[in-house]
Amino acid sequence: MLHLRMIVPADRTAEVVALIEKTVGTAHLAVLDGAARIPAGDVVLCDVAREAGDGLIAELRRAGIDECGAISVEDVDLTLSSRAEQAEKDAPGEGADAVLWEQLTEATHEESTLSITYLAFLTLATMIAACGVVLDNAILIVGAMAVGPEFGPLAGVCTAVVQRRPRLALRSLVALLAGFAVAMLVTLGFSWFMDAMGLFTENQLEAKRPNTAFIYAPDEFSFVVAVLAGAAGMLSLTSAKSGALVGVAISVTTVPAAANAAVAFLYEDQKQAWSSTEQLLLNLVGIVVAGVLTLLAQKLLWRVGRRRAGDGTGAGPGRASTL
Repeated sequence: MLHLRMIVPADRTAEVVALIEKTVGTAHLAVLDGAARIPAGDVVLCDVAREAGDGLIAELRRAGIDECGAISVEDVDLTLSSRAEQAEKDAPGEGADAVLWEQLTEATHEESTLSITYLAFLTLATMIAACGVVLDNAILIVGAMAVGPEFGPLAGVCTAVVQRRPRLALRSLVALLAGFAVAMLVTLGFSWFMDAMGLFTENQLEAKRPNTAFIYAPDEFSFVVAVLAGAAGMLSLTSAKSGALVGVAISVTTVPAAANAAVAFLYEDQKQAWSSTEQLLLNLVGIVVAGVLTLLAQKLLWRVGRRRAGDGTGAGPGRASTL
């Protein structure tokens, strides 16, 4: 279940209440007259089944409630109520399959910000990966993959393409490309320092590295894995029951490839540098393609499912509101 808290101008409260009452999958409606101060108005509370949430939120935004008031949405971990159980039964589809597009857009917007924290995590991950490739240490590579925050902007690109929001797409691309550029430049300086200290050597980079050689050897499987990871990553962001994003992060060779390219540039190994860059770009493209296709498929399947079950934005014949 989702919990909605709205601030509504007093002269529009009846309109909002009527909209909630006719929405299949809602429960626990409450109105607090004059409780809101900034902005002034009434506070309207209700619970809604996740599978009906996106439709209700879209209707509220079309009514302009987000402009004249406010709409807040929270996930409810536990609801003990027969009305809530009935609301979930009445709402068409399954909650785990429902996509809250506004929530997804907001989440990817935040993750796609080119902030100091984002740059710090990406840079630190790339520096850890640089140690991993020089030492041929798979554990450090996995650790660097887990630390890297690059899936946020990638998800932002996918969401922006499907939602046709060019500003979000541009913001995400800037965060992604500028982030990797900064991380690789800093890692280049870090590698120079490590070389000056005698901790990195060209021989280590050029030696056989059975545990990390895949980083600069892109092939068909690189793209296949990136596509699978991209699909899994988008599902982990849109599903209410998945916590697989960390697993996605450590399955794709983005940060390690950037690190290997930076170290290779230091030692003027053009072959490894460009092969690593190719690996990086191949993985980024694969994730974006898969992410976009996954979101489009979810959007299509959800529409088909709702049509078969009946449109859940209104009570319809034979359907009673669960308020």
